[in-house]
Amino acid sequence: MALLSEARKAFHNQLVESGALSINGSGVASIADGSQKTSRALSKSIAEDLGATVLEDKLVGQSAGSLFEIAVRDFLFATFPSLSTIRPGKWEITNVGGSRAAYHIAQYEPYTHLDDLARAIEVDPTLRAVLGNSYEISPDVMILREPASDEEINADSLLVDETSGLMSVMRGDYNERSIVHGIVSCKWTLRSDRAQNARSEALNMIRNRKGRTPHIVVVTAEPTPSRLSSLALGTGDVDTVYHFALPELARAIHELDNDEAEAMFDTLVNGKRLRDISDLPLDLAV
Repeated sequence: MALLSEARKAFHNQLVESGALSINGSGVASIADGSQKTSRALSKSIAEDLGATVLEDKLVGQSAGSLFEIAVRDFLFATFPSLSTIRPGKWEITNVGGSRAAYHIAQYEPYTHLDDLARAIEVDPTLRAVLGNSYEISPDVMILREPASDEEINADSLLVDETSGLMSVMRGDYNERSIVHGIVSCKWTLRSDRAQNARSEALNMIRNRKGRTPHIVVVTAEPTPSRLSSLALGTGDVDTVYHFALPELARAIHELDNDEAEAMFDTLVNGKRLRDISDLPLDLAV
């Protein structure tokens, strides 16, 4: 079995074993909207397909959303750095988690200027009222690349010296900060507010950068095509939406025999707006 396939299976097993993906005593899966018949049917089919078991008690401590973030981080850690043949570099995959803060991303390029803004707001809090929250960015999972030393850059031939290219963030001899290569917003399920939050964060990433735009993606376990469409349809903010179990969702929709759900699902997949999580590491290599 290929690395991506093994990692995908381990990703699902982690969600099941942690209790994030489960079925309760009433037969409702943990990713379902209990008030929607379609959501309940699709969720149960996916959960059973992935080996979820009945869990009578609710999760204690970390929420399903937090466990989902950790599982996504672990999946990327197990896969993306291994694509060095097509995307070389020194990488760090991090889940901000409990340390999440509006200015966490200011530690990295191309967002280090937000440090100055944070200090200015501390001195003059009225600036927050003027600026709103358009500068606040708190991603769930980040893919960071370390800048390369001159020795690494010049390994095959003399490409850089002390007179040219001194301002590039890739020059590790002149820039100590890691570079944000991509951010992943993890949404266990999608409601209207969560979809809007993901879009707002994506736009903030785009507007507040001082350099190249990182990959901006969303990973979700939402089962219903109508809710997936609230985030996946259209372009301009989020690169692509990745489903945690796309083939399993496809089978569940086919078994449901709902023409409207099938049509919307086909639109999202054929329109290149919805992909499986196993596609994510490869897409990040672009």
